[in-house]
Amino acid sequence: MVLLKNSRACEFGDFQTPDDLARRSLQVIKQLTIDPKSILEPTCGRGSFLLAAIAAFPTAQQSVGVEINKTHLEALQQQLIANGIDLSVQTLHADFFQMDWSEILSQLPEPILVIGNPPWVTNSMLGGLQSSNLPKKSNFQSLNGLDALTGKSNFDISEWMLLQHLEWFKQRTGIMAMLCKASVARKVLVYAWKHGYPTQSARIYKFDAMHYFRAAVDACLFVVEFGQHSFSKDCLVYDDLSDAQASHTLGYRNGVMIANIVVYDRWQHLHGSDEKCTWRSGIKHDCAKVMELEKRTDGYRNGNGITIALENIYIYPLFKSSDISNNRIVTCRKYLLVTQHLVGEDTAHIEYDAPITWRYLQDNADALAKRGSSIYQNRPPFSIFGVGDYTFRPWKVAISGFYKKVVFTAIRSVDDRPAVFDDTVYFLSCGSEDEAVFLTEILNSSIATEFLSSMIFWNDKRPITIDLLKRLNIAALATELGRENEYVACVQQIPEKRTKTSQKRRKISTSC
Repeated sequence: MVLLKNSRACEFGDFQTPDDLARRSLQVIKQLTIDPKSILEPTCGRGSFLLAAIAAFPTAQQSVGVEINKTHLEALQQQLIANGIDLSVQTLHADFFQMDWSEILSQLPEPILVIGNPPWVTNSMLGGLQSSNLPKKSNFQSLNGLDALTGKSNFDISEWMLLQHLEWFKQRTGIMAMLCKASVARKVLVYAWKHGYPTQSARIYKFDAMHYFRAAVDACLFVVEFGQHSFSKDCLVYDDLSDAQASHTLGYRNGVMIANIVVYDRWQHLHGSDEKCTWRSGIKHDCAKVMELEKRTDGYRNGNGITIALENIYIYPLFKSSDISNNRIVTCRKYLLVTQHLVGEDTAHIEYDAPITWRYLQDNADALAKRGSSIYQNRPPFSIFGVGDYTFRPWKVAISGFYKKVVFTAIRSVDDRPAVFDDTVYFLSCGSEDEAVFLTEILNSSIATEFLSSMIFWNDKRPITIDLLKRLNIAALATELGRENEYVACVQQIPEKRTKTSQKRRKISTSC
């Protein structure tokens, strides 16, 4: 994320494109042999990009720059006058989100070159600033209810803007060239390919955002050509703006973005689901200082430094991403207070099952009630998520979502208590050691690693996701490895009925 100096600048994603970067970007675009009849920069700022485009394509008949910041627009107008090109360029003081773009576009001859450097801020950041500089609310990503509530609905403003650009080219020819996060470029490509926009070609040119913007982010020049006669679902990736040859090719296969289509195509027969093996995420509680504990001789100490002798019935050994990634799995550093066996389960029985634990929860009720996520609203008090019968099985096969390696680890119970994880860990639950060891072995095979790696974008904040893991058909993997008989013998499916652990806990609560 670009580091912005103040809330006003952050609200408008206000950082200006260096002239050198603008010129280098236009050199790349010019090499694509496009001859635009018009140029449009929807968020032009002080105009370095627009000026570079006008210089690169002097035969363009019309050029338009739109900017919400009047001071920036005046600076651009002065540069246009100084360069003697003010009469051929239209500058508009307007808000991108309120603009009637159809009227502007109807006046531009094709092919159109749409260029720019849209704001690198997210809607949640602007919401935190109580900004009005936001698009109208809509679930444009088509997320389901829980995903929309738990964070997937947070999006980059530039992503929303680029999706609007796609609409502009639905019935037009031209090219879109934008500086943005590489993750935004991929999301926009997936949307375009999924919904059938007329993308003739796509390219991603990486550049050093730290050098130009002092930002530690994977950034790129994102270039898409649009036409009405051909369609491509591949994207060439260049490691630098000056590279003549692409380093690899992204693609769209089976409804997902592929990081390396050559490797993926080799193993794509492994893509699918396995009804016996369901990937889960760890427990979401959003109150670590209360729910995560360290064991002491006189009880459990919480994140506030308070030690209390809680009953053991609701306390389980906790492994976090760093534990899994660093193979710290023999003993645990922390424990987790697990208040429910199933999502939505009533918590009132804790008062009778474990009165000290209940009093501890009551003492910390304010902190738990202040959890920001709306998923906790209209739920039993002290609710958690990511919990079910699978949580309490004796063995798991786990992987960290944060660390940049595809390594799976078998996790056993600790002191006869099933291990649990935080929500940055993904796992398969297993009924036996044999099952866990077998699954760990085949998941760590070179074939599985190649297949999964072909879909991983390592610079993402969380490169390994549950959606990624669900794409591997583990039964097909076992067959590919010649171990299908072991799969049949070892892998168990969790029965629909409640487990013994669940029944035992309910018996305790009803008998007190």
